[in-house]
Amino acid sequence: MRPRRPKGFIDWLKSLLPAAPPPPSEIEQARRLIAAIDRGGIPLNPARVNAIARDLGLEVAKNAPLEATIQRLRAAIERAD
Repeated sequence: MRPRRPKGFIDWLKSLLPAAPPPPSEIEQARRLIAAIDRGGIPLNPARVNAIARDLGLEVAKNAPLEATIQRLRAAIERAD
């Protein structure tokens, strides 16, 4: 039989690691996406772009063109600032 490890050992190990940073807010995700596109990037996953737009409260159709969704995201960021 294997010896049992003491209770709390995993918690103790986890306490040695730094805490994970909190996830960025919806508006911060949109700003990062737009900044990446402005630097010349191309969004490879349209579903992720649509999810970010929906998190901001925009209604996005599944068959909506990606360019239109990006323009709506830009407008939402302008309204938030």
